[in-house]
Amino acid sequence: MQFFIFMFDSPVQIALVAGVIMLIFGAGKLPQLAKSLGQSKKAFKEGLREAEEDEAAEKQKLASNTAAPQITNMSDEALLAEMQKRVEAKQA
Repeated sequence: MQFFIFMFDSPVQIALVAGVIMLIFGAGKLPQLAKSLGQSKKAFKEGLREAEEDEAAEKQKLASNTAAPQITNMSDEALLAEMQKRVEAKQA
């Protein structure tokens, strides 16, 4: 485990790792590897953005649901109408 912590202490070690990668993948495969890594990073960021947008939309939906009129300030007729409206909304 300690090997991985101190793996990139010097430029010589970085060059050694880069050389091993070149031997494993070959010079022709490195551009394809870099392209696939870039596409993966782009897709990941897009997924995060979509998740944040969904979360914001859900918060906005919850906020709009909590903006219902207060029953303490309502007349009996208005309260009855609000109850009927909510029952119809749940049935739909």
